[in-house]
Amino acid sequence: MSEIIAALVATVREASAERGGIGAMTACADGGWNAELWAALEQIGVTTVSVPEEHGGAGGDVATAVAVLEVLGEYSAGVPLAETALLAGWLIAGCGATVPSGPLTAAVAGPELRTRQEDTGLSVQGTIARVPWARHAHHVAVLDNGRVILLGRRDFLLAQGTNLAGEPRDDLAINAVVPASRVHGPAADSAISVQAFHGRAALARAALMAGAARRALELAVAYAGEREQFGRPIAKFQAVQQHLAAMAGEVLLSKMAVEAAALALDTRGDADVAVAAAKLVAGQMAGVVASLAHQIHGAIGFTEEHPLRHSTTRLWAWRDESGNEDEWSGVLGQRVVSEGTGGLWPLLTGARGNGADR
Repeated sequence: MSEIIAALVATVREASAERGGIGAMTACADGGWNAELWAALEQIGVTTVSVPEEHGGAGGDVATAVAVLEVLGEYSAGVPLAETALLAGWLIAGCGATVPSGPLTAAVAGPELRTRQEDTGLSVQGTIARVPWARHAHHVAVLDNGRVILLGRRDFLLAQGTNLAGEPRDDLAINAVVPASRVHGPAADSAISVQAFHGRAALARAALMAGAARRALELAVAYAGEREQFGRPIAKFQAVQQHLAAMAGEVLLSKMAVEAAALALDTRGDADVAVAAAKLVAGQMAGVVASLAHQIHGAIGFTEEHPLRHSTTRLWAWRDESGNEDEWSGVLGQRVVSEGTGGLWPLLTGARGNGADR
């Protein structure tokens, strides 16, 4: 991590610690959001961290966004930074348009959404299910057949829902004529696609999971050092030490996989494989870390006022969002099969084009 990114991460960590304690987590537990923290992140300049400056962003890369998301995942921060920076901002900037201010979210149109060109704009009718943070977003960027439709708050009705962690996942009922100024086609050099969208969404969830797992590990280590049984801290017992070691290994592996995927996106490497591996590793890690953290804490870790449950419920929720382990295992398996008998080793090592596959 560069000194610049490290300094930025430290600033985000300080803001999250000041504005994201257990009180803020509890307040966001049923579809709320941390407006105070969002304002601080806007002031720091990270809410559009991976959006080019010429399109209204901060000009950072995906690796920087991932580093910030890990911190926000660690603090169970109720803010839509992943949706604003990595998804909506990317879609809008990829069309050569300026990213609007404020919190944003994004979605991919399905068969339930119908469009028709009219004299006054694009008629958009239909539904989109479980859009993250829609009730708090100023705009929703919808990827529809290669173009990006920017919906305002007046363009849809909203049925509120939440995921397991209490984060907003809202259904949109759309019936609007969107003016041409808010319907964008992709730029000539754009990498916008449904596959790329799903990959970025999966990487965002994996980065948040890496942060949440780190916090679960920190809480487990602290509790094991404080809780005494038979006259000594439970951290002295070999079984507990093994649990903590297993958690630490999973947390480190997940972090490395996420950072490798971010690097692949930034350098236009084999991002499909790297992202699939990151989300797969994060999903498997979530089960191990959440289970062992709760075993160490006992019943106390499940209570409403305990911070552990905010981390573990997010691990469980994010594990299933943007593709679970089965889905991303399938993606990796299909890729391996498509490479043929001589392609597995170059695929694993990234040794393409240097003679290693001959």
